[in-house]
Amino acid sequence: MTRSNVVIIGAGFSGICMAIKLLEAGIRDIVIVEKSAGFGGTWKDNIYPGCCCDILSHLYSYSFAQNPHWSRAYPEQKEILSYIQDVAQKYGLYKFVRFSSEVTAAEWNSESHEWNVGINVLAGKEAEFCARYTIKTNFLIAGVGQLNEPFWPKINDQESFQGKIMHSARWDWGYDFIGKRIGIIGNGATAVQIAPEVAKVASHLTIFQRSPNWLMPRFDAEIPRWKRILFDHVPAVLSRVRAEIMNARESYYQAVNHADSSDSSAMTAVCKQHMQTQLPDRPDLWEKLTPNYPPGCKRVLLSDDYYPTLRLPNVAVETRHIDRMTNTGLVVRDGAQEKTINFDLVIFATGFQAKDFLHGIRVQGVGGQSLHSKWTNGASALYGVMVDDLPNFGMLYGPNTNLGHNSIILMIEAQARYLVPLVTKVLKSRARGRKLCVVPKALRVQEWNKDLQRSLGSSSFADPRCSSWYKTDSGVVTNNWSGTVVEYQELLSKVDWSDYELEGDGTDNLPTGKEHIGRVMEETLFSTWQLVSVTVLGALAAAVSVYHYRRGSLLKHIL
Repeated sequence: MTRSNVVIIGAGFSGICMAIKLLEAGIRDIVIVEKSAGFGGTWKDNIYPGCCCDILSHLYSYSFAQNPHWSRAYPEQKEILSYIQDVAQKYGLYKFVRFSSEVTAAEWNSESHEWNVGINVLAGKEAEFCARYTIKTNFLIAGVGQLNEPFWPKINDQESFQGKIMHSARWDWGYDFIGKRIGIIGNGATAVQIAPEVAKVASHLTIFQRSPNWLMPRFDAEIPRWKRILFDHVPAVLSRVRAEIMNARESYYQAVNHADSSDSSAMTAVCKQHMQTQLPDRPDLWEKLTPNYPPGCKRVLLSDDYYPTLRLPNVAVETRHIDRMTNTGLVVRDGAQEKTINFDLVIFATGFQAKDFLHGIRVQGVGGQSLHSKWTNGASALYGVMVDDLPNFGMLYGPNTNLGHNSIILMIEAQARYLVPLVTKVLKSRARGRKLCVVPKALRVQEWNKDLQRSLGSSSFADPRCSSWYKTDSGVVTNNWSGTVVEYQELLSKVDWSDYELEGDGTDNLPTGKEHIGRVMEETLFSTWQLVSVTVLGALAAAVSVYHYRRGSLLKHIL
């Protein structure tokens, strides 16, 4: 058994951000537990061909670690993973992490006011002492997010299939795809990225579509070298670009949240035009590919090459219901009619168990209550961060904090900043030899969730005409936030201590009202004239840098 003041589960964007904010607050007795062999989270797990982000690169990064060197407008998986690992290295996080170690359980001890966190050292890593052990901690933070455990839909007789099966989040690059008959189950964000790449080498590709998605043009492009040099030498320009992207993404809020808005109608028109422009000679596909629900009910996709892929002679879209698997392929059914389609490989691009928060971890709070039983009818947490009956426990990218219009990293940063004062108060009490439990009031959580669900109930996310990972089978939206990013940042810019029950002998000298902690201002920060002045100076500096670089390269070549 070991001990640490803070345990963070997960070493992706959430866990890294939380660790950095704690270190900045002077809290160094932390342990990051990560089940994979390195930093990266979902960007380490997902390595399928075409894997990339659908948020512009300069906004898909931390505000405190902006990257002037992104090579493309939309970053690919390898570049994102490299960025994450660079940030972890820069902030010295490798000394705090335990890789290939899986959290299997977390139990609250009401007597010691600590969490007992069960760790399983995974195969392939030699355990220093034992394969299973426990870490005692004063504060437990889950940074596993919503997109970490693959979802495998149940298909009858799946075990009878004699070909290859793989999930997009568990890609097998050792398999030879060339000349194979390949089926992709699913047509969401992952399938839209995989299909164009697989179609290049497959003898035939069939995409199984349960329901269509709205799809916008991506307009991806390489970022010119001169821009990267400018961003590097004039950070103010990069910050302005980031702010403009932030403003643009916030403007999408109405389009994906409110079906009766003019923005939603405009987005619908853009999507239809994009489809018909890229499939001018395939009106037979237009109806198949046009949803009967508004944008935002499911995530709006971005792609420049998915529709052109559907025009290829070796690609087909299958909308009939998958009935079962056979030893050679899949059987589809339309009423009484059946058809068997043979495959060498079936790819499940079916997403994650996003609604099953903390999947695979047995969490028991006050009185031994299981978190999964508590959330039987849907997960809920105060601000998506704190859970009643779970003292000294926080979440990042928790219930109702996903976005349909903007970068999730903006939400994660706000959550990490919010948790720091809570952790600090608990640890300061411990340092004085006292105990402090911080847990949200059950009534406050209920009120919060009731108001939130009332707002979400009229949103596009709750539209009954589509099913999505945003909501439970009964239609409760458990994953998405109802407002804008700025509204959420403002909400978490202060800790209202009246939201919490404070228990233990360390409750003296604690704030009683609202503690202001501030927020990161992501909106436009500079006037145009200020930006022009620093840009001119920066451009001169960049030009000098390029001149010396080229001169040095020329001298090397001559000498």
